Amino acid sequence: MKPIRSPFFYVGDKYKLVPQLKDELPKYINKLYEPFCGGGSVFLNVEAEEYHLNDIDINMIRLHKFLNSYKDNEEQFFLEIKNNIEEYGLSASYYGKVVPEQLKKDYVKTYYAKYNKIAYMKLRADYNNNKDNTILLYLLLIYGFNHMIRFNSVGNFNLPVGNVDFNNNVNNALKAYFKAAREKKVKFYNLDFEEFMDKFEFTIDDVVYLDPPYLITFSEYNKFWNSKEEERLLNSLDGLSKKNVKFAISNMVFQKGKYNAIFNYWAQKYSIVNINSNYISYHDNTVKNSIEVLVKNY
Repeated sequence: MKPIRSPFFYVGDKYKLVPQLKDELPKYINKLYEPFCGGGSVFLNVEAEEYHLNDIDINMIRLHKFLNSYKDNEEQFFLEIKNNIEEYGLSASYYGKVVPEQLKKDYVKTYYAKYNKIAYMKLRADYNNNKDNTILLYLLLIYGFNHMIRFNSVGNFNLPVGNVDFNNNVNNALKAYFKAAREKKVKFYNLDFEEFMDKFEFTIDDVVYLDPPYLITFSEYNKFWNSKEEERLLNSLDGLSKKNVKFAISNMVFQKGKYNAIFNYWAQKYSIVNINSNYISYHDNTVKNSIEVLVKNY
């Protein structure tokens, strides 16, 4: 079965790695805990009785909760999305509002960006004037460069327009998300990873899956991660292991000439599985020679 794609589409998600991850996770999971849930590709594709999903990025959690609020009324969501797209004059190939053929010829690789730039800048300005309007934030994520969420030092969204629009893939991902949200028991949290893991009393069939920021790669969501945070996380996992709590953690040990010695040394005490990596960075969207692994304690 083809994996469910998260409707957040951001660089670094685990969509393409889901089949490998599912093979390595326990066949039965009571409660799945994700301290770094990101776009949610893992919870969307892994079966469990309950899901506890956390992320330090408040905007990511806002977006998850926002979509979940429409899980029983997706028609209303799509109506609001369409109305906003029409109001701003954005292209939307799913709705048949396509870019003129001449523009496609003149700007072969960037025609969506050229067409949508002015409308996108208006959308961005309106969101920055009213950050409670979460549907505008979602549209910025869909139409923005590489589907990233990025704010400047004064708290304003500042990502440039991307070469993409509201297409069939976006529509299908949203429908799949709403279906999963209706069928799964999910709770969201916005906590530090250690605070999140300290909240719970884990049982024998619970699993903690972690996809933390990668120490040796650069993405927008990695910029506040450092060796101190890496060591704090690994110490926490050692603590879980002593309590016989099952965990699995994804990480990169080699990327573009950089080596994560901290993680690789720590991992030797556990089971290490090589992953066919598809890691792409924010500034360079080509896949690099790398070694990505899944480390598990069961």
